Parts: sequence; structure tokens; C-alpha cells
Amino acid sequence: MPSLLTMSFEGELSPTFDLRCLRAAVNMPDGWGIGYYGGIEPCATVLKEALPAADSGRSQIARTGERMTSSLYLLHIRAARWGRRAEANTQPFCRSYVRRDWLFGHAGSLEQRLELQAPRFEPVGSTDSEAIFCDLMTRIAARGWRSLRGADLAVLHGWLEEINELGVLTAALSDGEDMLVYADRRGVQRLYACEIVPPYPPAVLGDDDVRIELTKPETTPRRGVILTTNVLERESDLAATWREVPPGSLVLLRRGVLVDERAPQTPRPDDPPASAQPAPPSRPRAAPPRRLEVHHRTVYRYERPVEKSTHVLRLEPVHDRLQRLASHHIALSVDGKQSIYDDVFGNRARRLVVETPYTELVIESHAMVVTLDTDPLEFRPVHSRTSIPLNWMPWQRHMLQPYLLPEELPESQLNELHDYAMSFVARNGYDLVDSLLDMNRSIFRDYRYQQGTTTQYTTPYEVYIGRQGVCQDFTNLFICLARLLGIPARYVCGYLYTGPKHENRAMSEATHAWAQVYLPEAGWKGFDPTNGVLTQTNHVRVAVGRHYTDATPTSGTIFVGGGREELEVSVTVEEEG
Repeated sequence: MPSLLTMSFEGELSPTFDLRCLRAAVNMPDGWGIGYYGGIEPCATVLKEALPAADSGRSQIARTGERMTSSLYLLHIRAARWGRRAEANTQPFCRSYVRRDWLFGHAGSLEQRLELQAPRFEPVGSTDSEAIFCDLMTRIAARGWRSLRGADLAVLHGWLEEINELGVLTAALSDGEDMLVYADRRGVQRLYACEIVPPYPPAVLGDDDVRIELTKPETTPRRGVILTTNVLERESDLAATWREVPPGSLVLLRRGVLVDERAPQTPRPDDPPASAQPAPPSRPRAAPPRRLEVHHRTVYRYERPVEKSTHVLRLEPVHDRLQRLASHHIALSVDGKQSIYDDVFGNRARRLVVETPYTELVIESHAMVVTLDTDPLEFRPVHSRTSIPLNWMPWQRHMLQPYLLPEELPESQLNELHDYAMSFVARNGYDLVDSLLDMNRSIFRDYRYQQGTTTQYTTPYEVYIGRQGVCQDFTNLFICLARLLGIPARYVCGYLYTGPKHENRAMSEATHAWAQVYLPEAGWKGFDPTNGVLTQTNHVRVAVGRHYTDATPTSGTIFVGGGREELEVSVTVEEEG
């Protein structure tokens, strides 16, 4: 029986909770409760019942789930018995503090009584669980913390370890935004974690006591994390893998992501090896400048001679303060009239008109480039902060307008993508750079790089639903999300140096794509969602634009002849010396 279960999602869902235990002839629990946060404000709703009758009316409400729409849930089924069995002693418990409701659930029982010292919050019932909750809230108020985001997790962890010395303690605390979960130090009441990532069919998990249906056919799957004191079996094709949270660990969930996991602060001889997951770095390490040699060979073959064609080549790498072009030349297998110009996006373009018949056209580009973007976040001091939404002056918005307009999609799809984008913003306290970094890492982590599953016509929404694609798809999705947040973003085409022995070296055997966003007083900064990194000295920029067609390396039009076309592209990027 999962006496304690918590769920956190990146967006809102309306799951159903079928309490099978209430239909059992034996071992019927003497109480159950579900707490969740509905609406915009962190206001909690608690549905609970002591001494429930079989198939009670309140359990039927939980089974429908139509009005329990939230991104945070806390379920408790009380198996232990203490004091008078009444709703005052039924979990989860709720208290209001600093304009938000706090929820608490506890699996286990203390062996010694917890003495409350000058409590600001006092228990209503007689349970040790409510006493723990009041003790924690009193300590939080004494420190002046207004949310879990603003609390010192090391101090909170220490408090829970201190209380754990009095007995069994696996507990969850939520402030409506975050969910903090602690695993009993002795391992008596174990804790298990499962991360789920879309796409997945209607997801059903359960055991003999509870059945949880996360999504219905008409709802959009969400990324989420489930923590429970008992592993729930899958009843659908949901790809869910459970792992045990090490005893004594502290876990923090926020908007469907495990943002922090901490091992016990004071290891004991009988503690298992720590496997806590550190939080991702807030900024990349500085990288050394590189001198890179790029060979780009494109071959067009036709079944019949092409008698006349025009081509536009964007193959010359950018030359600016962060990237120096040492040399560049292009070789063509067929002669034609050439003109060089700068297009409206500032790309160096070459127009080629060929009137000599040919069945094969070979375009070879060779460049020597020095990349100098060693520290992409050098503009951001430790304490600086720029928040979403951004405010642009009218002339700035006029100049940036081409990079603020998202792809034309049905309004329902744009609304869904906007909600997805806002989940990153809410998870990072509306901080601009942290939200972009989280978005960049999440696309890398949650989406599968798979060639042949998409085309150049695949929309960002289709990538979001399918969670797979190639660099062009991930870039388009990142750009669409950024623009929906009012952040100017543009498409970048170029090359990626992966090193002589890198396991993903195949990715450098073709052109690469990533995004740049325009940040106030910082300029254009590169984000590579395919690899989950900021662009530094491994990325060679060639062309930019609103989307792929503005920055494509080679394009053309055939006026006479041609027929079936075959295209062959090869790229090598090597470090000189």
C-alpha cells in the first residue's frame, strides 16, 4: 500500500485516483486523503475521509478527477492507528502561511514524542505527523522563509534528520510550487522515484490498493516525477522505471523535474553509498580558443543534363569579435557567373548562374576559423538578474520583429506550446537566463535524436508531441518557445567540432543548427538544444535567419533539364595542430 505518494508535473493534469482499498473485504484503511493545488494562486484543496465506508461518496469524487486539476498532488492512505480516528488526525495536513497553503504528509511513526518549543503553529489533532508539520512550519517562520525556493535546503535537511532520530520518518512538504520529500534514514519506510517523459499513451499505474490514471485520451501528456513508498505497477505502455531513493536523502521537485537531490548530511557506518544527483551547473566552464579547419563538400547529380540553373551559396563563416575568419575559398566543378553580396540578415552570400550543361555539380568550401567565444555568460555577474517578461523600446521591437514572431500554427497548438514554455519560466522564478538554460537542457534530456523521423516541414508542435528529431527540429522548437515568451530568437547554421575521438563525431559530418537569442545589454547568445550546451569555441557560425530557409548553406533553381536529383554532403571539422 502506498501510504504516501507525491506527484509533480510540468503542467496541469486531471488524474483520477481509484481507491481500490475501499472496496476490499479486509484491510480497509481507516483513513485516506488527497491534497492538490488548483488555480493560479497557491491555494490547496484537501479531500480526506476518516473511517470511510465502502465506495464512499468522497472516493467517487477522487475517481472522477474532473475538478482536481493541478501540477502537484499529495496522496496519503493511513494504515497505522493512533488516538481517536477522526478527520483531525487524517492526512494530509494543511496550514496557511505568508499567503500560501502548505501541505504535509508523513509515512511512519515516531517512537518518541516530539516536544514543540514555543510553537507558532499548534496541532489540532493528536498525531505525531501533525506535530512534525507544526514544528517544521514554526522553524520555517522563525527563519523568515516565505517559500521552499527561498529556504536553505541544507538547514531543512538537518531538521528532518534530527526529527528522524525520534522514529520512522518518510515525509513530504509542499508550498504549492515545490515538493520536498525526505526518505527515512533507517530505510524502514522506503521511498521510490519514477520520472515519466512524453510521449506516452494514457498512463495507468497501480496496485491492489490504488489505481491512478494520469492522462485521458483527450489530454496532453506531461513530464512528471512520482515519489511513493511503494512501487506501482504499470497497467499501460508507459515507459516508467523505478529506483529507490537512498535512505536519508532529500529530494526537491519543481514543475515535473527533480531539481535537487541530497545525500545524508551526517553519514553513519550503516548508510548505503550515496547516489545523490547534483544540481546542474548554473554556467558553463570557460573554454580555450580554437583554430578550426572546415571542409564542406556538396555534390548534386542529375539523371539528365541541367542546361540552366541559379544557386545561392552561404558557405563563408562569420567574421566578428567572437569568431575570426583566417581564410576561405570555394571551388566549383562547373563555371558560371558569380556575384558576392551581403543578404538582409548580414550573411555573406554568393549568387551563381550556370548556363553550361552539366549532370554533376560539386561545390567545395574550405575555411580556417579561430573561435573566441570562450565564456558565453561573461556578461552575467553572479547577482545580476533579468526577468521575464522583457520590455523592449518601440524601436527595438521594430528591429527585432522578424525574430519575435513564432511559426504560424493553429492557436490551440500555440497555446499548448506557450504553456510548455511558461513551465520553464515558473520553475526558474521568472529568471531570463535560467529559464533559457533549463529549456536548452530539457530538450537535450527529454527528446531523442533520431534521423529519418522528421522532414524540413515538421512543425515545432509535432516535435513537441513526438519528442524526437534532429538538430533542425530541436532548434525550431527552442526558437518557437523563446518567441512565445517575447524573447527574440534566430536560426543559426554552421559547424560543430566534436573532437577526434568523440562518441558523437558523426554529428560533425554535416552542417549543424542551433539558436541564438537576443538578451538585453548582452546581444546574441547561442543555445544548442541538440547537445544541451551554450555555444562556445566548438561552434562555427556561418549564416543566420528567421528560420532554416534564410540560412541554408546551398539552394538553387533549375530552369531547364535535370530530372531526378541526388544530393551528397560531407563535412569535416578538425583542429589545427
